[in-house]
Amino acid sequence: MRLESVLFGVSVAAALAGCGSVESREWMKVDQKYTTEEFRRDYGECSRGDKLDDECMKSRGWITVAPGKEEKRPLDPLAAPVGRRR
Repeated sequence: MRLESVLFGVSVAAALAGCGSVESREWMKVDQKYTTEEFRRDYGECSRGDKLDDECMKSRGWITVAPGKEEKRPLDPLAAPVGRRR
């Protein structure tokens, strides 16, 4: 019984550790067809340890669909200023 509890605890800890390192952004190429294999190859070649080199991905034609937590979206120059909408 004790061995089962230890194995269960180790399994839960491993699962939680894996969830923390998942990349939350999505990548795509605009006006180009691409395969999953091509994405995986570029993603693997642009990864350094647990960190993805964004500039490497961009140099290969990939763009982010949604910014990550640390990125801010650029302001839309055509949007109406806040407080002046009618």
